Amino acid sequence: MTSKGKIVVAMSGGVDSSVAACLLHEQGHEVVGFFMRTGVEHDRSSDPNDRHQGCCSASDAADARYVAGKLGINFYALNMQKDFDSIIDYFTSEYKNGRTPNPCVVCNDRLKFGKIVDYAQSIDADRIATGHYARIDRSAGRPVLRRGIDRRKDQSYVLFGLQRDVLDRIVFPLGEMTKEQVREEARRFDLPVCDKPDSVEICFVPDRDYARVVRERDPETIAPGDVVAPDGTIRYAFVNSDYPRRAQPADVVAACRKLQTART
Repeated sequence: MTSKGKIVVAMSGGVDSSVAACLLHEQGHEVVGFFMRTGVEHDRSSDPNDRHQGCCSASDAADARYVAGKLGINFYALNMQKDFDSIIDYFTSEYKNGRTPNPCVVCNDRLKFGKIVDYAQSIDADRIATGHYARIDRSAGRPVLRRGIDRRKDQSYVLFGLQRDVLDRIVFPLGEMTKEQVREEARRFDLPVCDKPDSVEICFVPDRDYARVVRERDPETIAPGDVVAPDGTIRYAFVNSDYPRRAQPADVVAACRKLQTART
């Protein structure tokens, strides 16, 4: 069969990227699988069945490699630990400066559609594909990012930072599919990840304890202090660097109302 061109697929070991790779391979493309090694591992000893709060672990790499082997495609695990470390630094820095970070957006821009684009160019790949639920509309002669048809799973919002020249090289095989259809395709391809849970948390904070990550990366960021109302009343008194002794909810509401009044 004549190849329709070489496509690099960012394979995370989950059902979405696995099905994306299978569909492109079935369509006749020369598929090359890339997996990002970030150096992040999760302690699942407390619940070994809870495999997917995050992603990019050793078990995820094994799942991705299995799917690649089943398809008979080349598969490479890329060491991105140093680059990914900068994503965690960004996460910590944003909280330190009073802003809410979005590490998935930054990771997409810098790594998944940054470094991987460079790797794709080095092996003369025509395009890059992922398992994101998003679409690219090229009807106007230029690429425009659109939402996936499955609005419950739409991921276009984490791709807004992509440059147009990069967007023009991307393929989203799942953009016209629902999650249920993707799982059905996984069963058709007889993939062992067909029922694998979705990644729902930030991969390097699977326990959702963001304060722990900030504390570990920059201990001086978390320090004791009081939250003081406009009238000077202490509403939250910190007894140590981690946990506050909370005032009564009614007092907090009253303080917020006073602050709102003062601003108006």
